[in-house]
Amino acid sequence: MTNPTKPQIKAASTGMLHKDLYVVMTTPTNGIGPVMENLGPHLEHQVEMEKSGRMFAAGPLWDDDETTWHGEGMFVIRAKSLAHAREIAESDPMHKSGARSFTVRPWMLNEGSVSVRLDYSTGKFRLD
Repeated sequence: MTNPTKPQIKAASTGMLHKDLYVVMTTPTNGIGPVMENLGPHLEHQVEMEKSGRMFAAGPLWDDDETTWHGEGMFVIRAKSLAHAREIAESDPMHKSGARSFTVRPWMLNEGSVSVRLDYSTGKFRLD
């Protein structure tokens, strides 16, 4: 059997979201030191991408102990194409400085959910 194509997967999952996004996996190139040196500019860049609407989600990847961080991260972005997604990833200060390298993979979001609770009386919200 040959590997299915994107149109075949879409046909097999008719009625699902079929939202095209791009996953950026980012890994330290020379230990945690350079990552920490670039963390401030990186986070500022991530917030700018969030405000511009390019950022879908982002955050660090913990070790299997669920508390230790070795400098790896992942972010999911909205882009016009894989080439555009790579351009966006290259603009990250972590990648421009050489502190981390990255890979970009196209991803089709099909299922999941987000819940938001807003209490009118306090103006507070909770995201689940």
